[in-house]
Amino acid sequence: MKGQAGAGGRLGGPRDLPPGRPPGADPQQIQFADDMQEFTKFPTKTGRRSLSRSISQSSTDSYSSAASYTDSSDDEVSPREKQQTNSKGSSNFCVKNIKQAEFGRREIEIAEQDMSALISLRKRAQGEKPLAGAKIVGCTHITAQTAVLIETLCALGAQCRWSACNIYSTQNEVAAALAEAGVAVFAWKGESEDDFWWCIDRCVNMDGWQANMILDDGGDLTHWVYKKYPNVFKKIRGIVEESVTGVHRLYQLSKAGKLCVPAMNVNDSVTKQKFDNLYCCRESILDGLKRTTDVMFGGKQVVVCGYGEVGKGCCAALKALGAIVYITEIDPICALQACMDGFRVVKLNEVIRQVDVVITCTGNKNVVTREHLDRMKNSCIVCNMGHSNTEIDVTSLRTPELTWERVRSQVDHVIWPDGKRVVLLAEGRLLNLSCSTVPTFVLSITATTQALALIELYNAPEGRYKQDVYLLPKKMDEYVASLHLPSFDAHLTELTDDQAKYLGLNKNGPFKPNYYRY
Repeated sequence: MKGQAGAGGRLGGPRDLPPGRPPGADPQQIQFADDMQEFTKFPTKTGRRSLSRSISQSSTDSYSSAASYTDSSDDEVSPREKQQTNSKGSSNFCVKNIKQAEFGRREIEIAEQDMSALISLRKRAQGEKPLAGAKIVGCTHITAQTAVLIETLCALGAQCRWSACNIYSTQNEVAAALAEAGVAVFAWKGESEDDFWWCIDRCVNMDGWQANMILDDGGDLTHWVYKKYPNVFKKIRGIVEESVTGVHRLYQLSKAGKLCVPAMNVNDSVTKQKFDNLYCCRESILDGLKRTTDVMFGGKQVVVCGYGEVGKGCCAALKALGAIVYITEIDPICALQACMDGFRVVKLNEVIRQVDVVITCTGNKNVVTREHLDRMKNSCIVCNMGHSNTEIDVTSLRTPELTWERVRSQVDHVIWPDGKRVVLLAEGRLLNLSCSTVPTFVLSITATTQALALIELYNAPEGRYKQDVYLLPKKMDEYVASLHLPSFDAHLTELTDDQAKYLGLNKNGPFKPNYYRY
């Protein structure tokens, strides 16, 4: 989901690449989490960071400003230290508080109302059980919407074990509801870095249970399995990855000859690119910024780093509110698009002293460095719409001369010795899912795409997919879109036999070639 480069589209528009072709990236530029970029230090075994309170509050003290049930009495106790069981007597989970399950169930039921396409898929395929025998290990955001996906996979016959791909985006009550329903979920809001990897490990490493499918968002789960449990891939039938960050990692593995199972790149499916990345971020960027800062955007100067699908969505929203928007880009095609859309393309150094807001959405690392942060004006807002926390060099701010002040949930003022303050949101992690919510309808599109990709890879006959990275078949992309049209009371025009013959198309699709760019 993204915002995602991990929430997708950070390095440019969709690319219909042949299997195994990396999207023009240098192998050395793709960094795994253990390269000290994604997570910089492991905390004490209690699950809290070892940073002093004067520098930063523990991540377990952070709660989203989105509506979420929390029980403050549990805040000081790590879920790893609790003994919890659900109503069936199972303890095969680790969540903040299993007592929140009833509230979480209501959240899931509300989400289902705007995810009619996924529910329709569940009803159509439930009798066939196309995922019977599938053992899916997943690492995604754990929200009410992804819970609908997880329960759909279970209804289609799969067994699931799940962890969170972001330490701030988990809805604790939803995780509790999943645990109560029998899903082995290991996640809570405000995990430490050590907790994050512990939860992934608990999902993968279980006696008597062997995963045969992977659903990943960002590539951390896939990387952990490669690093710690490579023998697991002997049983894995395929990987489904939904983020730019994770897709790049897969292409790097493919190029190096280390990808040992088929992988489906759903990030570059048209429905994912346009709806989760472009249209979703066009709305959620403002939601996240307004909830955390109450800023008025009219007349504000904003620099958006990256003009891929996410960058395009962010810029459209900011421009509509009267902000003066600058773009930074490495890709000449995306840069030209920005120029034609009325934005000025600059280098970050040229405008860093004057802008009021800095937003990163590139999927790269060290886009905003300590040098940039030192030169920012007082009260400049800094945030990230990319998947991982590597775009802003937050680690460089963990120094004795700078003071961290938590002013509200997910909002830190980093104070320089001269009194200058920089407003850092979500500690450089994904803004929209850390600080606000994402439209349910958009997540329905992404979740339906993921479900179909899992079904396709799991049921594909031997030999259809080799040890490579594949795009979602165009026919499936169109099917996902068609499932969502009834929500708008939209009616498709049908080709006549003569028209279909003239265009050389099947009347039922696909209607565009793979190289067509929407």
